[in-house]
Order: sequence, then structure tokens, then C-alpha cells
Amino acid sequence: MEFVVILLIVAAVFAAWWLWRKSTRKSEPAGPPPPVDPFADADTDVLRGDPRRIKAADLVELYGKTLAVRGTLRLSEGDYQWAEHFLDTGTGVKRWLSVEADPDVEMVLWEELTGTDLQPGPRELSHEGVSFKSDEKGKAKYVSEATTGLAPTGTLRYHDYAGPDGQKLSFEAYGDDAKWEVAKGLTLDRNQVTIYHQSDDA
Repeated sequence: MEFVVILLIVAAVFAAWWLWRKSTRKSEPAGPPPPVDPFADADTDVLRGDPRRIKAADLVELYGKTLAVRGTLRLSEGDYQWAEHFLDTGTGVKRWLSVEADPDVEMVLWEELTGTDLQPGPRELSHEGVSFKSDEKGKAKYVSEATTGLAPTGTLRYHDYAGPDGQKLSFEAYGDDAKWEVAKGLTLDRNQVTIYHQSDDA
């Protein structure tokens, strides 16, 4: 009996010592904070909306006009991804807004060109007296969201040209046998665009 009592006393003393050690042990210092991009502009995203989060039903304000996002194409080529958003004022003005992060966010406002005989291929093209040089070309996969006028999934061939002062020319063909569609674009400054997200859903 005495042996059992001694064991209980020893156990109680050990438990008390362990609890005391735990309560007095200094907490381990927190690790260093993760690296932060010094050029990331979270304040602008808060004030003007985040272009990387644009989706159908959001509103985009630029040049004094408010356009609704009717649909989005999510494009991927290998590990690289970007988006093209179909914008509409509801009064006949329709545009596309492309958003890329490579690594900084670039937004280009596109307008379809009709009645032109321009074709991709040459290293340099001229349109309305402006010279454009071949920039990027390739083939991507896309997923269509909401209203875009395209099938839910498919492929896209593209050939982009870059001009002065942020001007662009783009040729796109949705499908291997599709004809080229031509659009002219203008690179937007971040402060020219305000995005009104209609929900916080990812």
C-alpha cells in the first residue's frame, strides 16, 4: 500500500513539474515573414478592383463608360494563363478586355476590325499609318464562361503584334480551320480602369 502511495506522490510531483515547465516555457519566436513583392499594389486593387478577379456580371468603368462583363475566356498555354473578358454597354458598344500577369498586370482594350485584308505572318505590318512588329504567336486552350459566343471549350491560334505607345494588333482563330479575326488594341494604365466586383466569390 505504501508503495502505491509513493508512486502516486511521485506521479503527482512529476505532473506538477511538467505543468510548471510548460507554463513558464518561452514561446518559440515566429519565423521570418514571407517575401513580399515590393511593386505589388494592393492598395490600388482595393480602390479600383482587382483585374485578375474579373468575371461575368462585374462592371468595368473606363473612359467615362460603364461596361458589363457578359462573359470570360480563360486561356492557357502550357503553364501560362490569361483571360479575355467580353464587355458590353448595352447600347451597341462591345469590346474585349485582356488581362495578363507576366509578372505585372497588363490590360489591353480590344476593338474588332472589319473590312480589312490584314493577315498574320510577316515580321512587320502597317495599319492606318502605324507600324506593328510581330510579338507573340502560338496556340492555346480556352474555357468559356457565361456569354462569349464560343463553345464551352476549344482551342485558339493567335499572332500578336506590338506598335508604339501601347498600340496592339491581334489575330485570333478559334479552331484549327477557322478564319482569322483581327482586332486593334490599346494598353491601359491601371488608373484608367475601375472594376466593380459584384460578389467576393472566387
